[in-house]
Amino acid sequence: MPPRLDTIHSAVRTALIKDGWIITDDPYILKYRRTTLYADLGVERTFFAQRSHQKLAIEIKSFIGASKIQDLKETLGQLDLYSYLLEEIEPTRQLYLAISTTAYKKIFKQDIAQLILKKRQLPLIVVDLETEEIVQWLN
Repeated sequence: MPPRLDTIHSAVRTALIKDGWIITDDPYILKYRRTTLYADLGVERTFFAQRSHQKLAIEIKSFIGASKIQDLKETLGQLDLYSYLLEEIEPTRQLYLAISTTAYKKIFKQDIAQLILKKRQLPLIVVDLETEEIVQWLN
């Protein structure tokens, strides 16, 4: 059974569509042997000028729990699982974490999060929830 949608799911979905992405899966199913996990979205986009096609799996997190560090630890573990499964089932699909501008400012600007972003090269999509637009892609 797919997990509940994050509180910012709809805003992220709309922002991706506005940015030219096609939602192919909601949720994106990661199935490996007898294990099934669910990332929030699967999206695709063709770049005609570059003659390339890009596929992403998006995990969406609002970071509204009581402990931001605990939320971060759980998210990193979840992203690890998804990364390992994607390497096996669809290695050309890249995994991104989508967060709000508020979460980016309050959590991902802190020293510990900056270290993690640097060490793990964690790709982020930062979304303005009011305008439902992507304000930053961080690779």
